Amino acid sequence: MSQYCDLIIENVQIASMQYNGMPYGAVPYSAVAVKDGLIFDIYNPTIKPYHAAKIVNGNNNWLLPGLIDCHTHLVFGGDRCEEFEQRLQGKSYADIAKQGGGIQSTVKATRAATKQQLLKSALKRASRLADEGVTCIEVKSGYGLDLHTEIKMLEVAQEIADHLPLTIVTTYLGAHALPLEYLTKPNEYIDFICDHVIPVIADRKLATSVDVFCESIGFNLAQCQQVFEAAKSHKLNIKAHAEQLSDSKGAKLAAKFGALSVDHIEYLAPCDVPAIKHADSVAVLLPGAFYCLNETQKPPVASLRENNIPIAIATDLNPGSSPIASLLTVMNMACVLFGLTPQEALFGVTVNAAKALGMTNKGCIDQGMDADLCLWEISHPSALSYGINQHRPIAKWIGGSMVPTNKHV
Repeated sequence: MSQYCDLIIENVQIASMQYNGMPYGAVPYSAVAVKDGLIFDIYNPTIKPYHAAKIVNGNNNWLLPGLIDCHTHLVFGGDRCEEFEQRLQGKSYADIAKQGGGIQSTVKATRAATKQQLLKSALKRASRLADEGVTCIEVKSGYGLDLHTEIKMLEVAQEIADHLPLTIVTTYLGAHALPLEYLTKPNEYIDFICDHVIPVIADRKLATSVDVFCESIGFNLAQCQQVFEAAKSHKLNIKAHAEQLSDSKGAKLAAKFGALSVDHIEYLAPCDVPAIKHADSVAVLLPGAFYCLNETQKPPVASLRENNIPIAIATDLNPGSSPIASLLTVMNMACVLFGLTPQEALFGVTVNAAKALGMTNKGCIDQGMDADLCLWEISHPSALSYGINQHRPIAKWIGGSMVPTNKHV
């Protein structure tokens, strides 16, 4: 007797992104059944038919899981386009910073912005990502550097999901830079983060993870360890911006604390890669920042592959070093600049990106997974990395419910 489901998507080629030994996790079936917002079955409709209230003919197009952008800073005030022009005219980053520019200008603008202003600009950026098939976005704070504004940023991030069909995952990044009021007192700022902010963030469930910028121009190992210990004591996950500009050993420290991910890692020493593997952390590569900063040091992709470390890709969408609201473009960058294959790039924005966020219910098409799905009119999954601004999903489902595509806010 046939079973009843809520939705059937049939006549599709399925890139499940399961690690099943097949390219792109391809499965030899052509239909997906959805029930109660979850993948109920992947099947051959001629052998195991289901009844459903809604049946969609995919016309032999490709069905993929919704894409996941696992590292963004998309809530912020103002922009830094004038600084971009000044740098191209020969002004150094240091000179711009001395004039009140750089991250401090974003902190000033974010502190001054209302929640409504921040939400309006964040929705615009998030909608661009959603247009491209992104169904889940991680959003970090870190442009407030005080209690009030960091809370404001995280609340705005969570509100995005009330306006757009997206899952939003929030991360507290208080240890992003030193605020002006603590410029000569870095250890006191770390105490403030650990003793006053993290407890509030955890109590109000404003974030699931805590991130740090462990770098010569950020925070040192001892300071980052103090933040990690405070995060762990409040049962928050660990993430880290590490080895972006130098080999500061931040990734190794984060791995010691069981980090979900270590991000950037251009200067990660091959000898530290086994520690990342031992911690089961994800290596999140951010080619947008590498491109925008005109960097030359590339992450140790060969070592990551040799150690079977899952590699994720993200936009790093932010006002300074990666003002890029296109995950598909960043997939192309990962291939061209870092030498990833299109398959690695697609795994990097699906199942590996989900793992970087600690999410076990997203990122692939399999029984019991969330039915976040996109239908693409492409010849092959590699087309998503191959072309720039050529593709958008022709249909999209979040939790099994169809949502509009190409809608701008």
